[in-house]
Amino acid sequence: MRTATDITVDGLTKQFGATHAVENLSFQVRPGAVTGFLGPNGAGKTTTLRMLLGLVAPTSGQALIGGRRYADIATPAATVGAALEASNFHPGRSGLNHLRVYAPQIGVPDSRCREVLELVGLAEAAGRKVGGYSMGMRQRLGLAFALLGDPDVVILDEPANGLDPQGIVWMRHLLRTFAAEGRTVLISSHVLGEVQHTVDDVVIISRGELVHASSLDGLRALAQPKVVVAGPDPAALSGLVAQHGWTAAEVSGGLEVHAATAAEIGAAAFAAGVELHQLADAGVGLEEVFLQLTSDPSDAVSRGGAAA
Repeated sequence: MRTATDITVDGLTKQFGATHAVENLSFQVRPGAVTGFLGPNGAGKTTTLRMLLGLVAPTSGQALIGGRRYADIATPAATVGAALEASNFHPGRSGLNHLRVYAPQIGVPDSRCREVLELVGLAEAAGRKVGGYSMGMRQRLGLAFALLGDPDVVILDEPANGLDPQGIVWMRHLLRTFAAEGRTVLISSHVLGEVQHTVDDVVIISRGELVHASSLDGLRALAQPKVVVAGPDPAALSGLVAQHGWTAAEVSGGLEVHAATAAEIGAAAFAAGVELHQLADAGVGLEEVFLQLTSDPSDAVSRGGAAA
């Protein structure tokens, strides 16, 4: 049975000289869920993860795993597994031997090495030198290393890097399985589209500061719906949009209407006698919300609650 182990980041700050890499950052990550830690490149994600794992000392604030600093965890490998650098492997050592170096140090049997290599799809490449691995294979090896101690918390930095589409689907399924087992899963990414089909919660930072933390549904609530509509009378359709104060952009064969749902547009068209040949939901524009949150320095912090 899994130990419910949360992550708490409280007032975390890191300065490198005059540079504020992370500034007064606070959020929570809950067990039994996948949380996406998102932000543009250089936003401070990796620095935050390194502070969480005790690799970098914070200037102020604290990062706790199960209420303890990483350095104070008695059995760290059984509590938290992390993969931050997919390239940090000896090229002349095989994938299996790389794991065998660490297995005795964390107190797991040699058989666990083959077990995790099987889990991540590297069983057939176990005896090959890492120098001949692709980027995607190195990502899988990093994940195998993180899982050696069968941890309750899994932390991965840009886990989709180097994976082909099939590998991304595989990774998505594996992370969902971890969450279903009760593990706490935290994954960083600079691309929302890579993780929006995987995560339950999101923590978004920009320039080292929190700009949003909520469930994925909470983030969706900030997005404007987009609906593609088309009909035999473009003028009547444009008039309907203008009458209701909606904004729209021309797309192939029709209009993309913003800030109105398909149901609202359909009802309005029926009431006005405007014939429609197409009425299709085009999504909620999560990428646009992500860009708005992370690109404008004057954005107010949106705290939809901690990622819980």
